[in-house]
Amino acid sequence: MNFELKTLSLASSAKTSTDTLIVLISEQFEAGKDPLSVLISKATQAKDFSNKTGKTLQAYGLAGVSAAKIILVGIGEGKPSDVKSGLTGAMATLKAAETSKAAVVFAGSVTSAQLHAAVLAVADSTYVYGTTHSKPKLRKLTQVTLGVQSANGALKEAFTSSVAMVEGIEFAKEWANRPANHATPTMLGKAAQGLAKTAGISCEVLGPKEVAKLGMGSFMSVAKGSAEPLRFIVLKYQGAAKTDAPVVLVGKGITFDTGGISLKPAPEMDEMKFDMGGAASVLGVFKSLSLLKPKLNVVGLIPACENMPDGLAVKPGDVVTSMSGQTIEILNTDAEGRLILCDALTYAERFKPKAVIDIATLTGACVIALGAIRSGMFATEDALADALQKAGNDAMDLCWRLPLDEEYAESLKSNFADVGNVGGRPGGAITAAKFLHRFAQKYPWAHLDIAGTAWKGGGAKGATGRPVGLLLQYLLSQQASAKK
Repeated sequence: MNFELKTLSLASSAKTSTDTLIVLISEQFEAGKDPLSVLISKATQAKDFSNKTGKTLQAYGLAGVSAAKIILVGIGEGKPSDVKSGLTGAMATLKAAETSKAAVVFAGSVTSAQLHAAVLAVADSTYVYGTTHSKPKLRKLTQVTLGVQSANGALKEAFTSSVAMVEGIEFAKEWANRPANHATPTMLGKAAQGLAKTAGISCEVLGPKEVAKLGMGSFMSVAKGSAEPLRFIVLKYQGAAKTDAPVVLVGKGITFDTGGISLKPAPEMDEMKFDMGGAASVLGVFKSLSLLKPKLNVVGLIPACENMPDGLAVKPGDVVTSMSGQTIEILNTDAEGRLILCDALTYAERFKPKAVIDIATLTGACVIALGAIRSGMFATEDALADALQKAGNDAMDLCWRLPLDEEYAESLKSNFADVGNVGGRPGGAITAAKFLHRFAQKYPWAHLDIAGTAWKGGGAKGATGRPVGLLLQYLLSQQASAKK
């Protein structure tokens, strides 16, 4: 998608050459004498249109307007959520139409948050996955102009970061949507190496031998049942001085999860290709970083493998030794995400990080707790939790903090190892976080459980690209804080 930002009043937008002109109208709208204002006023008086969020009216061949098609869209109070909701509905009408160019114009003043919401809505509503179709599907709408009354510095900055965020979200969607045979651990490694062709980004991909030398026995145990070799991907973005401590992002990269010997039920098992949503989000963030080039340092760690049930697969009751030296009794082989993440969290210590955030489609329990609206967020420090919460709000990629009380770790005790990998059904998202917490004691740490937010099922089946927006917004906020 090609986005551009232009200074366009309602009057001047009437002369814009485009296939479809979408006008966003809030409750604060004040009509002028231009053709679009007259249309809005007449339609409102006739009660054919309302500025309530989501209300739309289509018009064709309006005198004095260059665009053949006009869509009036109500955005209510004009909150970012109103903009996103209203525009999403309008864009749905264009997805099936033969529209290649569109202009989205605000009929009034615009904030950075409103502009951000508009970019997200346009991109998300028109996204098309087509990589594995015999005839690759392509986005019909390829050029979108965002019209604002005054394209000042703040709006230009918001526009640039929003477009880069969309690029990262769509990169994450692409890799999460690919079937497991088109997104193997090896292929993820090559995707990461592709990102490293950009200045400021480097990549190292470790195979089974290197991982064994590191002593990552927990990670290795998950990969034992698969014919696909594991990969441990290390991405580095350096935009600040080498002495500046990096933020480390750790993404769960289970490219397909059968559950292993603790086999999952067959219905909807195909959706377990999305179990590398955390890894995809890390790749997406680095895609955005390659475009924005912020002045900060970021490390991305992706332990990638399949969880398969062949004769070599790890068994319930097996005890493995993690990179940290702690032993783990594997009571359920379907609780494999924490087994690969724990070794990556230990590896993260070598970077002496400012903070470590792991991202994982970790537990069905988090889906039950929070549904598909907010990602579960756990953090060891209030400042980190607050920053992530704010970043999620600002990026419209919401999360919610859950507890890390030490008492939740009681159910992880084992008679045969230092810790068990599951703690029963009650508080399952929390006990999973407590397991990871054992391996994240040497730095500020947060854990994002995106099991409910990384993808959609049913007729809308597909990856969401979350939480790329939250993570990128957090990183940019850290850059802003460093400038103060």
